Amino acid sequence: MIKVINLSSGSDGNLTYIETENSRILVDDGLSCRETDSRLSLLGVDGKQIDAIVVSHEHSDHIKGVDMFSKKYDIPVYAHENVWKTLDGKLNKVDEKNRRVFIDKFAIKDLEIDPVELPHDVKCYGFAFNEGDRKVSILTDLGHTDEKIFNSVKGSQLVYIEANHDLNMLRNCEKYPLSLKMRIAGKNGHLSNDASADFIEKLVTSGTKQVVLAHLSKENNTPELAYNYITSILQNKDLIEGQTFRIDVALTRPTTLFKLK
Repeated sequence: MIKVINLSSGSDGNLTYIETENSRILVDDGLSCRETDSRLSLLGVDGKQIDAIVVSHEHSDHIKGVDMFSKKYDIPVYAHENVWKTLDGKLNKVDEKNRRVFIDKFAIKDLEIDPVELPHDVKCYGFAFNEGDRKVSILTDLGHTDEKIFNSVKGSQLVYIEANHDLNMLRNCEKYPLSLKMRIAGKNGHLSNDASADFIEKLVTSGTKQVVLAHLSKENNTPELAYNYITSILQNKDLIEGQTFRIDVALTRPTTLFKLK
């Protein structure tokens, strides 16, 4: 069985917990060490039980808590060799013996992990997590999708997929300069609700049963808007949420605990 729960999602911090019979890992840790401990305690999990932290990329909303959490509990930190080149000056408290480098598929105990490079403005990776015939994938911080990304997560029962912004809200956002809007909406930025809906259509028609919308912008999206907009697009294509597939939304607080048997 794989248990998965997103403990925080968005620009204020990203943290996902994954558990199998033999392994317990964190995917990213963009919260403080104290807050990470607090949210794990809701699951009855102690930090010293964590086997590893898997890091997607260098941005602070994904690595803020990695340094102190790894140091406190002597936890290995896994990142792609291209990502470590950008992390060396940011994760100074991670002991040398805990700096684990991957370039391809790797395993943490009984959990097999298959990385895929994502189109972002820094080196960034998504992941498919496999245990037996169970598969969970996490794709956030990507400006667009392609066949390689789709093929890497195809067959997942559960996919966390970015639905960062509503195009109209981003276009009309007075807080963001034009340069930032162009970066977010660009091919190496973040997925819009529209782009997320297109990818979800491919996922559910290939058999994915559960999707979670993740990494929503607090300035340019809302959980209600993302859910309603995306489900309406899918409904127009005769894909009815709640029938053969479900859609949840990851929030800045802990949300649904999924159990894949």
